[in-house]
Amino acid sequence: MTPADLVAAITAALAAIPETSDLQVDVRVERPKNRDHGDWATNVALASAKRAGLPPRELASKVVAILQTYEGIEALEIAGPGFINISLAAQAQGQIAQSIVTAGSTYGQIEALTGTNINLEFISANPTGPLHLGHTRWAAVGDAMARVLAAAGAVVDREFYINDRGVQMDKFGMSLEARARGAEPPEGGYQGEYIVELAQRIVAAEPGIVELPEDERWVAFREAGYALQLQQQKDVLDHFRTHFDVWYSERTLHSSGAVDRGMVKLRSQGHVYEADGAVWLRTTDFDDDKDRVLIKADGELTYFASDTAYYVDKRARGFDICVYLLGADHHGYVNRLRAVAACAGDDPNFNIEILIGQLVKMYKGGEEVRLSKRSGAMITLEDLVDEVGVDAARYTLIRYPADSPLMMDLDLLVQRTNDNPVFYVQYAHARISSVLRNAADLGIDWRQAAFDPGLLTHEREGALLGVLAEFPRIIATAAELREPHRVCRYLEEVATAYHKFYDSCRVLPRGEEQVEPLHIARLWLCAATRQVIANGLDLCGVSAPERM
Repeated sequence: MTPADLVAAITAALAAIPETSDLQVDVRVERPKNRDHGDWATNVALASAKRAGLPPRELASKVVAILQTYEGIEALEIAGPGFINISLAAQAQGQIAQSIVTAGSTYGQIEALTGTNINLEFISANPTGPLHLGHTRWAAVGDAMARVLAAAGAVVDREFYINDRGVQMDKFGMSLEARARGAEPPEGGYQGEYIVELAQRIVAAEPGIVELPEDERWVAFREAGYALQLQQQKDVLDHFRTHFDVWYSERTLHSSGAVDRGMVKLRSQGHVYEADGAVWLRTTDFDDDKDRVLIKADGELTYFASDTAYYVDKRARGFDICVYLLGADHHGYVNRLRAVAACAGDDPNFNIEILIGQLVKMYKGGEEVRLSKRSGAMITLEDLVDEVGVDAARYTLIRYPADSPLMMDLDLLVQRTNDNPVFYVQYAHARISSVLRNAADLGIDWRQAAFDPGLLTHEREGALLGVLAEFPRIIATAAELREPHRVCRYLEEVATAYHKFYDSCRVLPRGEEQVEPLHIARLWLCAATRQVIANGLDLCGVSAPERM
């Protein structure tokens, strides 16, 4: 009996009680901290009593009277002011293992967001240099968030907004052109060995570029450098297992007429006005600290005009929710983007979400690693992967809430010990894989043997089954709160529960022992645990090795 089965049973019980039959109740079950209180607990009577017009314990009694008729529920207890503690029969709880193995890679997936189309935009770096450590955090967290949202039933498009228009692109072209001539980049230009290398590659591919007139030459370098640098970003992200569905060019935003369409949309909502020769958006109507200029007095579009048009364009493409993952220096964008959604006639509490990620620092030998010689004053995604590998980098970046600063200990992340969280989780998967291989070597075909879930009565078996049953709820919470780090912390809990089970419960027969039904039942539990770990690691974009 899974938590979902219990929720369905409690929901049906409420529907059968006259005082609650017409109420919309959010039924939840949770694992009690003290297992002496049962396998699961619900506060549904406390949460519904006032609306039902009943004392909580009286309502709890009515729910319990109905739940007692369900097969698989062994005991029910009303505790405190109206909590209901539920103990499952071993047969019902053990059945979870078979349900997990049968569901395979789909176990944990839910339908909470079915029918919701989400645009998830993250990284969105300028195509003027390598992806740095700040981008790297969103490359991992953004991709994991997309996977979690999809597991919760949403249709998710990962989008990278290419900032390929404006002054920074011109400075990039001028810097490349200068380096090709052996000169220093202009003031405010781009530094780093990568600029020299890019310039050399461009000249090698197009020797005639250096003979162009000066006003054409830097533009040609800009476009050639743009193509090479964007491809480099794509290649690095592919290696990092972060793949985008849409690469959206800012240039295209303007050339396609999206900016004009966005302006028409905003004007139709009545929040655009003119003052001092400029065109403004009255964002102060929706909690922004000041109104924003869309078109300057000289007729030039502001960058904010691109921001507004981009949001309107996303909504026009059919996305219900537009999620922006922005860096630590973008706090000022939160209210203005929410105001844009409101000015466009949308609900800023539903149609748009802005998440801010905090800074990442790397430490090695107890000292902060400050910069990469190749790229100038930054640490790149490639630097991090070179140091610790894709798995350790992704898992560590995802493991912590994105809105809190992160300090990465590079020495720890290459250790093959239980102190290294990614190793700890991957080792549990590899350990179980070894057990299942050994079972096969002994000729034990546990899948075809009779499985008696009622044999899984040991305390450690019950604890592990309870943790495994929590996976769908973990996905639901991680998706609802946009917090994929919850998956990592859960996987560590699964690994701990498995190791305790394995140390207390012998899985395979020894020597001349016959294969008993208990061995089979425990192999099913091992396989279920391995499946949950594999599914969870996949949500993080981290591999699940079978040998370590």
